[in-house]
Amino acid sequence: MGIVSSGFRGRRSGNPALPPGQHETRDFPVLTAGPAPLIPLEEWEFFIAMENGRRLSWSWEEFMALPQDEITKDIHCVTSWSKLGTVWRGVSLDTLLEGVETTGGFTTAHSYGGYTTNVPVRDLLEGKAWVAWEFDGEPLERAHGGPARLLVPHLYFWKSAKWIHGLELTGKEAPGFWESNGYHLHGDPWREERYS
Repeated sequence: MGIVSSGFRGRRSGNPALPPGQHETRDFPVLTAGPAPLIPLEEWEFFIAMENGRRLSWSWEEFMALPQDEITKDIHCVTSWSKLGTVWRGVSLDTLLEGVETTGGFTTAHSYGGYTTNVPVRDLLEGKAWVAWEFDGEPLERAHGGPARLLVPHLYFWKSAKWIHGLELTGKEAPGFWESNGYHLHGDPWREERYS
């Protein structure tokens, strides 16, 4: 007799909006790798660093003057919770990367406080990612990454770096904090890319 019964299929909710192994929560759990940094808006900036050494940056005021999107997406945490139909406001990475030329296919997202995560460029473009500053009609709480966080809802939520400071474009994939500690390099919840 095998260790795993042939009838075992994992925990399924019956809800087609939930990836394998996920359950729905109405809460918004707070999980962090360290203390939440305090970033005054007058000191906040978002940068994009290119392989050629060129650097673009936006102050909070400049960032808020960019075209803003309202985003309604499901989010999925690697710890197995999913929150469906979340509503955000932010600036699309399509807008921020417009006109940026890169030969690299990867980015490292840098957060205030030192957190990093790697995200392929293809997962940031074509309406897939934003720098979000509002959640559920209110400014993003510090505990959830305020004043702004990366929002990459089609990947596990550790890729949506809180307290985002900027993106570094790179020619090769460099594992970030959780990826260096055993998490998957990509993190697609529909493929259960939880761990390496």
